[in-house]
Amino acid sequence: MREVEVLKILSGVRRVELRRWVEHGWVLPERRHGELWFREIDIARLRLVREIRRDMAIAEDGVPTVLSLMDQVYGLRKELRRLAEAVDAQPGQVKKAIADHMSAR
Repeated sequence: MREVEVLKILSGVRRVELRRWVEHGWVLPERRHGELWFREIDIARLRLVREIRRDMAIAEDGVPTVLSLMDQVYGLRKELRRLAEAVDAQPGQVKKAIADHMSAR
């Protein structure tokens, strides 16, 4: 999606803000023919940045910390899903042993 289209769907975000967020590396759109092109994941990230800045009133210098923490949370969720899938693929006795170990803590 081109920059102009993104600005239409991100209410309240000005072009100068969007470009500053890109310059800071908070979102990484592709560059095609001198234009910024945003994927769905970029738009989701832009919505998150907008929420951090506006709704949470986080100062600009705090945004990288919040984004880093959010990225870590998402990464950990992904790893937990993979671990759950690996456990689920085990024989019943192994799954039970894991469940027993987890509940003992």
